[in-house]
Amino acid sequence: MEALRTPRYTAVAIALHWIIAALIVMQVVLAGRMEARTPEAFAVFQLHKSIGITILLLSLARLAWRLTHRPPPEPASLAPWERRLSAVAHWGFYAVMILMPLSGWIMVSTSRFAFPTLLFGSLPWPHLPGLPDLAPAAKAVWNETAKDAHHLIIKGAYVLFGLHVAGALKHQWLDRSSPVLARMAPGARPGRRLEPRLVAVAAGVAGVVALAQLYQPPRPAMRAPVPAPAEAPAAPRPPAPLAVATPAPATAGPARWAVQPGSAIGFTTGWSGQPIEGRFKRWTADILFSPDALDASRIRVAVDTASADTGDEQRDASLSTGDWFDTGAHPKATFAATRFSRAGEGRFVAHGQLTLRGVSRPLDLPFRLKIDGDRAEVSGVTSLDRTVFGVGQGEWTSTDQIPAKVTVTVILKARRS
Repeated sequence: MEALRTPRYTAVAIALHWIIAALIVMQVVLAGRMEARTPEAFAVFQLHKSIGITILLLSLARLAWRLTHRPPPEPASLAPWERRLSAVAHWGFYAVMILMPLSGWIMVSTSRFAFPTLLFGSLPWPHLPGLPDLAPAAKAVWNETAKDAHHLIIKGAYVLFGLHVAGALKHQWLDRSSPVLARMAPGARPGRRLEPRLVAVAAGVAGVVALAQLYQPPRPAMRAPVPAPAEAPAAPRPPAPLAVATPAPATAGPARWAVQPGSAIGFTTGWSGQPIEGRFKRWTADILFSPDALDASRIRVAVDTASADTGDEQRDASLSTGDWFDTGAHPKATFAATRFSRAGEGRFVAHGQLTLRGVSRPLDLPFRLKIDGDRAEVSGVTSLDRTVFGVGQGEWTSTDQIPAKVTVTVILKARRS
């Protein structure tokens, strides 16, 4: 049955109109806060994505409602050119409201950072099918095309917005016989300059701008979850230095050790002055070691760099990309040591080679050792320069936001095998 024609839009159309308008205003303000490379800007970017998808869904709902419910008739006093311009503006807005977030969705789906989208930090939203799997060159073309379209649509939106507002004010203030505002703001009286509904709209816009400018969404987590050791319900991070116990009696050669639960390899860096702690969830260690046979001891650790966990899923996804660990080309980082030196009672230094992103450099790992029968505990801390290994490409080669120095912490619990 054909929907009843009314002198104003339906309540659903009115609600969608003002909600989408408020979200678009918020998006414009948030876009200006995304230029920096700080945790705050990163959080704003995630909110910007969430609101963009929300606008897309609401706009599709608004279009469906528009196609199934006739709008109120245009005032009879409108000139033919005004009717045509009104139609162009209205359908232009539908194009903007759908194509703008769609182009943003394409940009995210083809981004080299590979950020997942979590709507408002909780609801996973997929990338557009097929785009993430494109070859790098094709993906770059899609990304640049979507970016250009996004910027062009923004300019078109500004033009449409100016026409829309100018037309509404003209009919409200100059054409008393053209009740245009009342169609979307029921009760508005044409010709009344201090129309309360116009005042409310202006106040609402100011409020949305202030909210978008002042609201700081939750920043990405700075600390990663740390697995608890098998012997205790929780583990401190970083661990207290291990006490030194009397080593087991000397053997003919180094013993082989098997890694036990409670072991961890972690790292600490910073972002815009805020500490970031992470760990690798998957790694293996081949250990042949004895304090009394250092010359024959050796250690080799292989880390799955795709398992980096800093406590924030969206940030962690970017660590696997070519700008950081480039796990597709270099899935493993290895540390191999065949030379050890004694630094004091229960203290040693492993002199080895770290290979990361295909780059090998010498690295010393000082560590404390406690051996009690067939059990051993190790705690070690060292640091490295990420830029030497090429970790952080493009804009991230700069160390103004993320420092070059990365601290690596090793907690090892092992049993003699």
